[in-house]
Amino acid sequence: MRILLFGPPGVGKGTQAKMLSVELGVPHISTGDMLRAAVAGGTELGRRAGRIMNDGKLVPDEIMIGIVREVLASPRAAGGFILDGFPRTLPQAKALSRIFKDLDIHDFKVVDIRADDEEIIRRLSSRLVCPADGHIFNAETDGVVTGGPCPLCGTPLTQRDDDREQTVRERLRVYHNTTAPVIHYYTSSGVVLSVDGTGSVDVVNREIKLMLQDTHPA
Repeated sequence: MRILLFGPPGVGKGTQAKMLSVELGVPHISTGDMLRAAVAGGTELGRRAGRIMNDGKLVPDEIMIGIVREVLASPRAAGGFILDGFPRTLPQAKALSRIFKDLDIHDFKVVDIRADDEEIIRRLSSRLVCPADGHIFNAETDGVVTGGPCPLCGTPLTQRDDDREQTVRERLRVYHNTTAPVIHYYTSSGVVLSVDGTGSVDVVNREIKLMLQDTHPA
């Protein structure tokens, strides 16, 4: 099973990736994981990426694409994978197609977890965090408020900058602008599975597996 996983911030993509990785028995490979592994492994690309990240800069496509190629060609990905966070742009998608061709990878699916922007904004802007232990609460369901006491330890709860409404709207704008062309690129190949991401974690997980089962019958 080879899956490219897409979804806007706050849709629960990371949670689904971890669940599917366990349930399908394939590694969850995220952009961050790939970069950290390359840096820790001391590869030439890893050393170059490490120097760039230490300077607080974004790793350019040239290096990121090379790292992706190394990971997908490794024994770790031989039995399948869930690729999360790549490709983010159309040039990256086209580069991944070349990598797939070189590695003789033809059978894959793009899982696109979708949710209305206002639903995403409501979800993220309701999240509050305890600075003491990082525990996350929901203002709507947990009866907590910004500055109010953490139910577990009493520390005043805060809202992350990334979860503020204007920040979320900007993150969504960037996501739609960069990802829409990527989804369109794959749609023409008939490999995109669109999943409603507004349900519970278990419901979304079940829908994804049902769609995958339909395309990969036992």
